[in-house]
Amino acid sequence: MTVDAHAVDAAHRRVAPHLESTPLLVSGPLSDRSGATIAIQSEHLQRTGSFKFRGALNRVLTLDDDRRAAGIVTASSGNHGIATATAAQIAGTTCTVFLPDGASAAKVAVIERCGATIETISSVDSGAAELAARRAAERSGATYVSPYNDPEVVAGQGTIAIDLADNVAHSGLASVDVVVASVGGGGLISGIATWLAERFPDITIVGASPLNDRAMAASIEAGTVVAPESQPTFSDGTAGSIEPDTITFDLCRDLVDTWIDVTETEIAHAVTDMIEHHHQVVEGAAGVAIAAARRIARRQPGSTIVAVSCGANVTASTLRRMIETTESEETP
Repeated sequence: MTVDAHAVDAAHRRVAPHLESTPLLVSGPLSDRSGATIAIQSEHLQRTGSFKFRGALNRVLTLDDDRRAAGIVTASSGNHGIATATAAQIAGTTCTVFLPDGASAAKVAVIERCGATIETISSVDSGAAELAARRAAERSGATYVSPYNDPEVVAGQGTIAIDLADNVAHSGLASVDVVVASVGGGGLISGIATWLAERFPDITIVGASPLNDRAMAASIEAGTVVAPESQPTFSDGTAGSIEPDTITFDLCRDLVDTWIDVTETEIAHAVTDMIEHHHQVVEGAAGVAIAAARRIARRQPGSTIVAVSCGANVTASTLRRMIETTESEETP
């Protein structure tokens, strides 16, 4: 399968009946502070609490009856596991989720409530969980649903761009100059960029990563998939290595115009700003995109920037640490 705008359109028709309508929030406080218009595509309000539901559901709904009967297997640090388990419920099939050691307890609990079987591996690296899940799927005959390395998953994530374009058309915004999304395995930004490149080629696509864990950005710089040394990050949803053969590497290399790394302090301030100004809780991975949008706004006053807020699945302890960080550091 080729990932193109037509594939994204087909995915949208497939998954739309199951999606929540996520609004575009034009942020007055962030815009006034920066001198640019900053809008937030609120995918943190999506069903399952993150964008991951779109890609997982699209992949599961493409399976024929025999493949569904054999069950599905996936790997995830949390959000994709929740999304895939929910998609499995909708499709009436079984689901096993491989998790790295130390995955968010809150996310693990949600996966269990969705009826999935959980397998935890003795590694904190999500890439190791992906390898274990692939091997298990091969042994059992189940279908492996990748968090990002699958054209149907990428196409499903790209449906955000269709909803974003519709939201912009009804928002009063004349146009959009920049769309920024956080990057882990690259499925989110690959899907969005694929559709926008064909439908709105003048929009600049920006990939945002936490400085502490930037596997895709480092790989693009190196010209091949690499596994750079990483540090703990508030953006657990983007953390971990990427598969050497991932289709998202070429898509990110060819379609993402600019890369930005943000600090943990910037992530924390972005998350707490959403609470203080808009009374909405988002996770660290969403804070990555919002922080990058603020950075771009300072460089490009007068522009219109959309940040994709990718999820809201954050634990109380992580949120507390982000608040403590903002109390001890100046606003970036």
